[in-house]
Amino acid sequence: MPELPEITAYLEGLERTVLGHPLETVRLRSPSLLKTFDPSLSSVYGRRVSGLRRLGKRIVFEMEDELFLVLHLMITGRLRWRNRGVTVPRKGGHAAFDFPHGSLLLTEMGTRKRAALHVVRGEAALAEHDPGGVEPLEADLATFREALLRENRTLTRALTDPRLVSGVGNAHSDEILLFARLSPVQRTRNLTDHEIERLWRVTRDNLTEWTERLRAEVGDGFPERITAFHPDMAAHGRYGEPCPVCAGPIQRIVFADRETNYCPGCQTDGKLLADRALSRLLREDWPRTLEELEELKDARRR
Repeated sequence: MPELPEITAYLEGLERTVLGHPLETVRLRSPSLLKTFDPSLSSVYGRRVSGLRRLGKRIVFEMEDELFLVLHLMITGRLRWRNRGVTVPRKGGHAAFDFPHGSLLLTEMGTRKRAALHVVRGEAALAEHDPGGVEPLEADLATFREALLRENRTLTRALTDPRLVSGVGNAHSDEILLFARLSPVQRTRNLTDHEIERLWRVTRDNLTEWTERLRAEVGDGFPERITAFHPDMAAHGRYGEPCPVCAGPIQRIVFADRETNYCPGCQTDGKLLADRALSRLLREDWPRTLEELEELKDARRR
């Protein structure tokens, strides 16, 4: 899912391409994308894009006359800038936003279509789409601490809860927790003041670093390679690969369609966290450490 750094890259690309230009029409291939009917989608036709902003993980197009397009890309939604009138692909194509000088193509390649487009009028209606989490690059330590401790959640759940922290999802929470040297299942209210401060600093540093990294990759163009996994990530999507800090193998916890990646050596004192599906299968044979895991793998090979 595009998170704060990726949404920022999209916004900067959109500023270079559509800001100040009128939206002529929107060609919908997937009617389910549009979640509102009043104001109508056609009410924004012919109106200029007067501004762009991020609202959590949503992209907001500010249109003339206090109209807003609120786009949530969800997990696999992606944007491409193409020649005007580009065909919306039958497979994975949602819509094309047509401008006089080009078209913004929206695709979603996942099996479940979750991307959403809302048309709202006025700042009050727009605010209803804000989950309310603190902005991690703006919040001071006290504000971050208050948000983190509002509920006694695991760190992964707290960082990715948009009601607590804005713009962070699975990918960047994996990276943040690795370099903060904190377990993804550590409870927020069990953290020491020192650990909270370290998490706050690493969160800011990580999101800033990735924003700058993507900015350098995109340059003056439009971001074409926004993915759920970046090859330079240290933990996310790296299951079984060596941790860049300690060289131990990255492990994972899988629950439904969510995957959390972590390093036992850096984050859990060498202990393996129980993966719900596998631990049910193995029961008492579930390995507790990396050494036990390697012994189990060796036994299976024999």
